[in-house]
Amino acid sequence: MGTARAHGETGGRYHQRVNASDPIAIRDATPADAEWIAALFTDEGYPAGASDIVARLARFADETGRVRVAELGGSPIGFIALHALPRFEHGDEIVRVLALVVDAGARERGVGARLMAEADAFAAERSAAFVEVTAGHHRPDARRLYESLGYDASVTSYLRKRR
Repeated sequence: MGTARAHGETGGRYHQRVNASDPIAIRDATPADAEWIAALFTDEGYPAGASDIVARLARFADETGRVRVAELGGSPIGFIALHALPRFEHGDEIVRVLALVVDAGARERGVGARLMAEADAFAAERSAAFVEVTAGHHRPDARRLYESLGYDASVTSYLRKRR
């Protein structure tokens, strides 16, 4: 996790402070981002190594996937992973937000909303019918963000079976 330290790690965790007036740049993720993405994921309770993230980025390298990075002053502060899926019941697509993580030091400053705008842009490019995202009940801040952006929590009917 050496890269995380280079970007301002404190207390064993990755944190990048953001000022509300600083401009946030958005770009495509590259394998060079793998170490800090792994550090953010691990901090969120999803342990991953850099090699895991490199493999995951490769799976999103076609036209149906997109991983975007938010940067501040050249330092990464968050990312979003998106995937477009065809719907069988209709002749269109949906865009699914598979991951959205913002560094703890950059939260509540519009970074998540900026990354979610990337989901909307990707959906518009593909003429997708809608964007969907899953937010666990254990993440109330994420749920509030999505609802503030117009996501309807009342349409949730999600069932899962572990294999």
